[in-house]
Amino acid sequence: MGAAARSYLSKYILIGDTGVGKSCLLLQFTDKRFQPVHDLTIGVEFGARMVGIDSKQIKLQIWDTAGQESFRSITRSYYRGAAGALLVYDITRRETFNHLASWLEDARQHAHSNMTIMLIGNKSDLQHRRAVTYEEGEAFAKEHGLVFMETSAKTAHNVEEAFINTAREIYQKIDQGVFDVSNEAYGIKLGYGGNGRSAQGGSGAGGAAAQRNASSCC
Repeated sequence: MGAAARSYLSKYILIGDTGVGKSCLLLQFTDKRFQPVHDLTIGVEFGARMVGIDSKQIKLQIWDTAGQESFRSITRSYYRGAAGALLVYDITRRETFNHLASWLEDARQHAHSNMTIMLIGNKSDLQHRRAVTYEEGEAFAKEHGLVFMETSAKTAHNVEEAFINTAREIYQKIDQGVFDVSNEAYGIKLGYGGNGRSAQGGSGAGGAAAQRNASSCC
């Protein structure tokens, strides 16, 4: 089968401190809606959506991880086999920006070296509460070789673009032969299945706890 006739499934992971809006970004991308008070992710949740990149169909399989330190061991297990990651911080909370280096170190230690990472400064609608400048986010991304974008899960500003641009970079790596689609360690599979968003159950390093707590999402 030629590359032009193929469709792909690509695995993403959302990482960053708790409360930065990872779940809200996923919900906005998959369901086109904003939930102002969102359950705190405990463990890992799953969402999916089909997108078109250069006339190819790519199913994005997105894993939304908990930001709490106590769940970092679970989060680390999901780096393996991920083609892309959105590293998210909250532009109104300086500490979430300060923790980016730690998250990035984890990602690069536990994922394959060709994983595409996009840096996301979320909650751009809260300009009056901004604690991290756009230029600081841009400088961090440039220093570490990341793609950078500010988003708002509330208004949907740049949410579509964040996921689509990451998918486009991943597809370019497939097209250039950087990713071996026969090796699932790269987070790419030929073909795809159904759509939807669901909770991932289970326990231990490969699963997720089902408990939830209320949290302000964005």
